[in-house]
Amino acid sequence: MGIETSCDETAAAVVRGCPPGPGQILSDVVFSQLEEHRPYGGVVPEIAARAHVELIDGIVTRALADAGLKLAEVDAVAATAGPGLIGGVMVGLLTAKALALAAGKPLIAVNHLEGHGFSPRLSDGVKFPYLLLLVSGGHCQLLGVEGPGRFRLYGTTIDDAAGEAFDKTAKLLGLPYPGGPRIEVLARDGNPARYTLPRPMRGRAGADFSFSGLKTAVRQLIQTGDVDQADVAASFQAAVIDILIDRATAAMAMFRRDFPDEPAPAFVVGGGVAANGAIREKLAQLAAAKGFGFNVPPVHLCTDNAAMIAWAGIENAALGRFDSFAAPARARWPLYPQEVP
Repeated sequence: MGIETSCDETAAAVVRGCPPGPGQILSDVVFSQLEEHRPYGGVVPEIAARAHVELIDGIVTRALADAGLKLAEVDAVAATAGPGLIGGVMVGLLTAKALALAAGKPLIAVNHLEGHGFSPRLSDGVKFPYLLLLVSGGHCQLLGVEGPGRFRLYGTTIDDAAGEAFDKTAKLLGLPYPGGPRIEVLARDGNPARYTLPRPMRGRAGADFSFSGLKTAVRQLIQTGDVDQADVAASFQAAVIDILIDRATAAMAMFRRDFPDEPAPAFVVGGGVAANGAIREKLAQLAAAKGFGFNVPPVHLCTDNAAMIAWAGIENAALGRFDSFAAPARARWPLYPQEVP
């Protein structure tokens, strides 16, 4: 069983399988708190934590019922232990500890980013190693994925994440929350060459990202007061795509250097921004040009969910990696060894 409460989705799932996958999702229950946060134009941590407390018992009960199982019949309980909004993370992790203790099952404290990173194995059985672009509202990273606890960082954002830039641009345009999907729809009717916007970090050494300068440029453009919304959306989305293509190209060269014996490795795109069709199309073209396979998990596995947490638990359990009931909830928990959790 997997439990996910790191942001504004309360989720529980039951997944069956073993590495390398694909796995079988027996149940996958997700309750989104969008309506609770919509009036504020973003996620309010205190509201999210209270909603998790109110919802989690019912979500877990439904996940077990949908799977046709009793708690005693699951092999282990996995939960997001970070990174995320600490109040929400604590709710899910404490619930998982209580369930595991009551049922006499082992506990697996999962890194939320590892859940996203292993989604292509759950959905398609993608083989290690592969290159991962994790692009969401809170994260933007390029990683070499070798296995549980084994990640190579090629690039990360030095300020804001791409998904946050989408939501901020939507807010500047007066679009309702969540704004990212609305930007994509609006951009379809716009001219991406209408407005000249910056492409921060493009062409620089390494594969790091930066989106704060792009957000500032969009704000200054909109403040002129004489803009076409669709053209702004299209110009902004084109800038993000150019940045992602440039940084992914650099990371592909690094991946080839580190894994020279992989003739056709997979390039995987995960996270909520991976639901953007225009971004997927351009990244798929890049992968084909560079000799990489291309994989994007189904949309319901790109956004936050508990099935990916359950699968990450399976990946770790297969290596005998379990956790004690003292496992802490963490607001920050990087995947890679360059930082200390």
